[in-house]
Amino acid sequence: MIAKHRQLVILGALGISALLLTVVASFIGPQVLTPWSIVSGSLDHEIFWWMRVPRVLAAFLAGSGLALCGMVFQALFRNPMADPFTLGTASGASCGAAATVLAGYTGAILGIPLVSIGAFAGAAIAMVAVSSIASAKRSAGNLTMLLAGIAVSFIFSSLLMFMQYLSNFRDSFQIVRWLMGGIQATGYGTVVTLLCFWCVGVASIAVQLPRLDQLLAGSDLAHSRGVNVPAARRWLLAATTLLIGGIVAVCGPIGFIGLMVPHICRRLVSSNHLLLAPACILVGGTLLVIADTAGRVIIAPAEMPVGVLTALIGGPFFLWLLFGRRRRDEEF
Repeated sequence: MIAKHRQLVILGALGISALLLTVVASFIGPQVLTPWSIVSGSLDHEIFWWMRVPRVLAAFLAGSGLALCGMVFQALFRNPMADPFTLGTASGASCGAAATVLAGYTGAILGIPLVSIGAFAGAAIAMVAVSSIASAKRSAGNLTMLLAGIAVSFIFSSLLMFMQYLSNFRDSFQIVRWLMGGIQATGYGTVVTLLCFWCVGVASIAVQLPRLDQLLAGSDLAHSRGVNVPAARRWLLAATTLLIGGIVAVCGPIGFIGLMVPHICRRLVSSNHLLLAPACILVGGTLLVIADTAGRVIIAPAEMPVGVLTALIGGPFFLWLLFGRRRRDEEF
């Protein structure tokens, strides 16, 4: 009972911290704004409400979505190193989005940008490929899933380089810059697009959260407790693929958020996914907001892509996770 109360208190603290840091980040940039400088009619008012706030909201949605997908992958495949990048999903989404842009498809269908549809298709193809390879050799278990994801990621990365080679200078520069990852939200159109993918993806994952604990214990045990394992896996893969595709289409590939945040939250809150999921949403969103804010001010007036910062942080974290076998075994 005491442990449960402590976990809820920590969740509440994470929520308050996320709210405060998100509000503060909206005022920080190459030029620091103040609450009394954003009065209606001023230039700072336009900058704050039409540039800073949409960007912070987009960063929070993207970070929380990536963290939640990382949590699902790590539980679904029982692999502490699983995330949208190590499993190739983000690379597939990147390739699909780039192919759509280079083909000149810039419109929308039912309000959904074609580039988002292309990213979703690429993510789906990557996930189907990884799952098929792993299913073909079940005896290798988690190692096969990890290696299959790396192989698929390399394949899509090669396709991206090939498309870049065939593109003109302008398109090639856009691809390179986009692959660094970044939050480029001006106005609320980007936020609305992200929010649509976020709501559908998060809601779809939420209904399966009680089954994630059982899937983490193993397919046989989950099946013995009445879980339709193949159906649950397909549902979760479809939900994460949709969410990752939408995020990558808007923000580009932003690495390591999905890898780091679930491990941080397990130590802060619990391994129970009903508590772990909201913690990942709060911490993942807040972490990307902080990283994006730092990217805006580190080399101001120029801007550092947020994907570069997350990679700088995530690389050492990945090595710690790789060699910290004893701690990793305690978590899974």
